[in-house]
Amino acid sequence: MATRLLLLLFLTGPVISKEPPDVDCLVVNLQYVHCSWNKQGTPEVNYTFYSRFSNVKEVSECETYVLENSTNIGCNQPYGDQLNRFYIFYTKLVHGEKRSLQEHELKTKVKLNPPTNLTIKNESDSNLWVYWNQTATNCVESEIRIRTNNKKWEMSKISVGKQNYCINLPSSSSQYELQVRSKVGYNCGDSDFWSDWSHPVVWGSNNSTDINKMNGSMSVWTLVLCVVGAITLILMVMTLLHHERLRIILIPMVPKPSLIPHDIEDWFKLSKGLKESFKANYNERACPVREYCHVSQSDSESSGSSTFSFTTDQTDCSIFIPVDESDLCSSSTSAALVSSEEAEQVSV
Repeated sequence: MATRLLLLLFLTGPVISKEPPDVDCLVVNLQYVHCSWNKQGTPEVNYTFYSRFSNVKEVSECETYVLENSTNIGCNQPYGDQLNRFYIFYTKLVHGEKRSLQEHELKTKVKLNPPTNLTIKNESDSNLWVYWNQTATNCVESEIRIRTNNKKWEMSKISVGKQNYCINLPSSSSQYELQVRSKVGYNCGDSDFWSDWSHPVVWGSNNSTDINKMNGSMSVWTLVLCVVGAITLILMVMTLLHHERLRIILIPMVPKPSLIPHDIEDWFKLSKGLKESFKANYNERACPVREYCHVSQSDSESSGSSTFSFTTDQTDCSIFIPVDESDLCSSSTSAALVSSEEAEQVSV
């Protein structure tokens, strides 16, 4: 019996002697204070939780415990006045004779619920407007994230008090996915904790109603722009023609000259007859050119021969060049001197 008692004390001794865990507290949506003590795991015993704000003298026990495997791991305590978070919050965790007292600054430890009623509307200004609801409008700032066609998220901050966002001239062929989260702004304590993201809403290529509206508005604007553009173009052309500043000159394409004869002929486009006249004819017969002259009587006597005249052989192509009688044939290389012997040979 004594052995069993010692064994029981040995096993339960570390549990009994173990100090209570630390308590972490957070103001949830300015409605209640959530405190937990399971940061290092589920406790082995059930602790009793007590708390109060510094402006309240009475200590109250937890009204609603948070359980895990039938073990107390946290407490949801009523928050009371919204200004209570600016006071010190005292907590006490008790198990048997073990007690743990702590003080908490809750001013920056406020976590809001995610925004609700997130809706998207395609307004008459052709812009896409996003609306949502959140607690304590005057103290809340928000953040929106958008991604187009399932690409990377893009973040945008919304100033304190605003609960809407505008997407300018969205593309009807794209799909937009949006989420919003909020926190208490700088003018009301500037909380360190953002709310969780809201449920996503989608608008775009899969939204037939919005697409039809968008296509209808875009088609009207497209038609108007086309008509205005056509009228402007016509007026410009008429103005230029009136002032003779619009002249259309057709310049024929001139081929690049080359040294190839047939390219030149093709370039000038010569007629067949004219083209044949440029061809060289090497079949013509050569015609000798001869001169003749009359030998006077005085010249013939001085040369001791009788007076006569002669002509050269006359062929079909011979050309006779007459010489003036006043011009005597000289003995130079350009005149033809005919001796009597040569005359006899010619006559024979």
